[in-house]
Amino acid sequence: MDVTVKFLGGASTVTGSRYLIDIGKFEFLVDCGLFQGRRELRERNWDKFPMPLGEMEAIVLTHAHLDHIGSLPRIVKQGFKGPIYCTEATAELAKILLMDSGKLQEEEAEYARKKGYSRHGDPQPLYTQEDAEAVFPMLVPKPFEKTFSIHDSVSVTFYHAGHILGASSVKIKIKGDSQTKTLVFSGDLGRYHDPILFPPTLIPKADVIWIESTYGDRNQPPVKPSEELAVAILDTFDRGGLVIIPAFSVGRTQLVLYYLFHLMEKGRIPKVPIFLDSPMAINATKLYQDFHQDHKLNAVLEEEDHHPFKHPQLHYYQKQEQSKSLNEFRGNAIILSASGMATGGRVVHHLYNRLPYEQNGVIFVGFQAEGTRGRRLIDGEPQIQIYGNAVQVKAKIYSIDGLSAHADQDELMEWAEGFVEKPKVAFVVHGEEEASAVLAKKLHEELGWNTVIPNYLESVLLFSGI
Repeated sequence: MDVTVKFLGGASTVTGSRYLIDIGKFEFLVDCGLFQGRRELRERNWDKFPMPLGEMEAIVLTHAHLDHIGSLPRIVKQGFKGPIYCTEATAELAKILLMDSGKLQEEEAEYARKKGYSRHGDPQPLYTQEDAEAVFPMLVPKPFEKTFSIHDSVSVTFYHAGHILGASSVKIKIKGDSQTKTLVFSGDLGRYHDPILFPPTLIPKADVIWIESTYGDRNQPPVKPSEELAVAILDTFDRGGLVIIPAFSVGRTQLVLYYLFHLMEKGRIPKVPIFLDSPMAINATKLYQDFHQDHKLNAVLEEEDHHPFKHPQLHYYQKQEQSKSLNEFRGNAIILSASGMATGGRVVHHLYNRLPYEQNGVIFVGFQAEGTRGRRLIDGEPQIQIYGNAVQVKAKIYSIDGLSAHADQDELMEWAEGFVEKPKVAFVVHGEEEASAVLAKKLHEELGWNTVIPNYLESVLLFSGI
């Protein structure tokens, strides 16, 4: 039996994770992500899948972020019919995120059609809410650390990866005619001292490893992120401004809510209104109660009137009318809204209305990929295109790396050091070129690993005649 991998995404980029494993008699995909960021990356979402989808028999997901699941509706519409395996929380989060993604793409296509700012005469969504819904019956939820088979020769085990609720690292065992080989996909690894999520599980052995490298070239600052958050908020309030925090609906939003609650309780920031203006984030936050076994907040959540997700300052805004009403709000307040890189969602509307005024503050709390609106704001661009209009950037822009849900370089190395034997090869993936190169060099020099940074659409023979 020969085993090959084809890199359909997540190669020399931090987005679009998709890895096709072929064992000859069975082909399956690990992750099925959406490309985000630069236009040339986003345009890949429209490319025809590079193999007949009827030949691909299963998909295994690491977690529910769109850069790992966002292409599912499109490939299902194009003919994929197999099971999609994931953790139990990932299955529920995927439903929320995919429906929201379909809705946003429908709305953006309609708005572009109405305003005429698309290059296409009749702009169409990549997929619709109906397309997203078609994925749901195919999701097969599985618990952590319980091995299951997806084929006579292939077994899968999910382990905690931190990062977001339900996120996993995936161990895949492939049984050949004479040998059994182990593949391990890190997925997106979280922080080792996250106040909400369990740390990434160390896995002792693997023949081939895929390791993410989002922060492969840097470490998080030693300053506590909650203190940095407090400083930025107080600085904005001193100017009489309002704070906007673009945050990913799953993971980052809940972490920020946790810190805001504790900062207010400790008197570090004033008790002002917090508006969680994201239906998807609201629905995701509720899942923390449904999947209490997957995080550390069990005891806190039992205090019904005193926990980070339910207190008098926190207001959940589901309806669009509520969101629009915030345009008229004056004074100190915090608006927490998606998307985290300001590429879509309600936060774009708030930026459109608040960026031109210097008293306001925009606090980015996570990684901003190249080409995204968030990256351009952090890089100091004086004006930004929103809804086809040039918006002057007068508000103060803050960036707090320490709140990222991604492991930094030291934590990536700590996860790698958990392997008691060197792998045959380690693919350094899911990172921008510099980050991947730095981590690949460090893994090679310090652990003696054979590291490879794959190229987009590259195929690699992993094992021959096992």
